[in-house]
Amino acid sequence: MTIEQPDAPALMLVSHHLCPYVQRAAIAFREKPVAFERVVIDLADKPEWFTAMSPLGKVPLLRVQQPGSPETVLFESTVICEYIEDTQPGPNLHPADPLDRARHRAWMEFGNTILSDIWVMETAKDREGYDRARQAVAAKFSRVENAVFHGPYFAGENFSLVDTVYAPIFRYFDVFDAIAGIDFFDDMPKTRAWRAALARRPSVVAAVDADYPDRLRAFLAHHDAYLLKAAA
Repeated sequence: MTIEQPDAPALMLVSHHLCPYVQRAAIAFREKPVAFERVVIDLADKPEWFTAMSPLGKVPLLRVQQPGSPETVLFESTVICEYIEDTQPGPNLHPADPLDRARHRAWMEFGNTILSDIWVMETAKDREGYDRARQAVAAKFSRVENAVFHGPYFAGENFSLVDTVYAPIFRYFDVFDAIAGIDFFDDMPKTRAWRAALARRPSVVAAVDADYPDRLRAFLAHHDAYLLKAAA
């Protein structure tokens, strides 16, 4: 269900099928929930209109058309998610307490560093580079394990923007597990339970198309990833 607001801005999320940062915004939209349009582009063949409006040449972009005003373009997933939080009705996705909110933002940023390591891990062409990135990811998740509270989500019963960051991260491992039997979370019970709770969340499920696993496998093959070679 989406909530229609009188005189609400038209919202268009410019996306890519695999981008974890896009998934954050898509999840946040559905958690509120609010109507939005999603347009998927090919980052290997960027449309001219996208290049003209994207300062960094990256997704997501959020095109905001306020009634009677020029279109505004927002970029960077954290900025977009906080705009959604600040302007849309529905459950709060950030804590009200300033210290708790700052802590959440810090762990969101920590999630960005995990994604950087995952990029190295999934594009590594040899065992040395793959093992180094895998160890970096595992070490960071050991810190995450100590930060997760009582569940089912990062801070307990309330779903938050931190969850929008880590749900796409865990989604990678659904595919990695199927390919190579990777299990980072065997000795991390809180993180493992958090991952399972996020995988069941309707907003998380809906953030990607059903062919996401096939697209990620194709991405790995395109990059001649060691991950696929090791599995073979």
